[in-house]
Amino acid sequence: MTRPLILITGASAGIGAALAREYASHGWDLALTARRKDRLEDLAKEMKAKNGVDSLIITKDMHTKTAPKAIIKAVTDAGRHVDGLINNAGYGIPGTFNHPGWKDHAAFLQIMLTAPCELVYLTMPGMVKRGFGRIINVASLAGHLPGSNGHTLYAADKAFLIKFSQSLNLENTGTGVHVSALCPGFTYSEFHDANDTRKLVSKLPGWMWKTSEEVAAVGYLAAEKNVAVRVPGFANKTIAALGKVLPEPMAMGLMRRQTKNFRVSDEEVGKAG
Repeated sequence: MTRPLILITGASAGIGAALAREYASHGWDLALTARRKDRLEDLAKEMKAKNGVDSLIITKDMHTKTAPKAIIKAVTDAGRHVDGLINNAGYGIPGTFNHPGWKDHAAFLQIMLTAPCELVYLTMPGMVKRGFGRIINVASLAGHLPGSNGHTLYAADKAFLIKFSQSLNLENTGTGVHVSALCPGFTYSEFHDANDTRKLVSKLPGWMWKTSEEVAAVGYLAAEKNVAVRVPGFANKTIAALGKVLPEPMAMGLMRRQTKNFRVSDEEVGKAG
């Protein structure tokens, strides 16, 4: 097999599925992992028919601590190695920090922080040894802005992924391994259905939104060009820049006033549950 293989977590829908389609269109084989096997199989069939690429289907729950090693073992057992990695699996926990139980936060941190770091740790040495690799950590525009009132760990985790990617990008200078943090803003996907914010964010203006396909195309080019951090879309770039240059009290004040437009309250979480 001469085609490179890219491992994509959270590949069953949204940005993950769009990234799978983007890489398949450029001749990459796929290792697709998520919990919904039927969706992964459908995506694999689609990519085989359209692009002639092969896919490994790896159904794992990324909440479990053993998932990263089990995923890499599945790739190795199939006689392949990971040439590219996209840490995309993720979600948000609605409500303020003390609203859900610690068990929910611990599970969130496992899938959103620990698992991405471990997957990089497991795959990057092989990329460096072979002199070629691509790593995309799907972060968020939220990582460039002050924290919001609710979804407490989300922006903090995304800010971590941005700094993590910047360090990896610098550390791998000259190795052939490219590392990028992809930081989308509001994106048409299932993400907002899963975290109970669909009703709120649907009221936001169209210029604030990108499609998953647009985000994936930007992510692919960022990784190829070895851009450490990429924010898709002019509007999102402007918002990210303002988040950096505005005095902190002003930025916090704006976030305080705007949070109600995209974060649900504890009371609303309770009603949704």
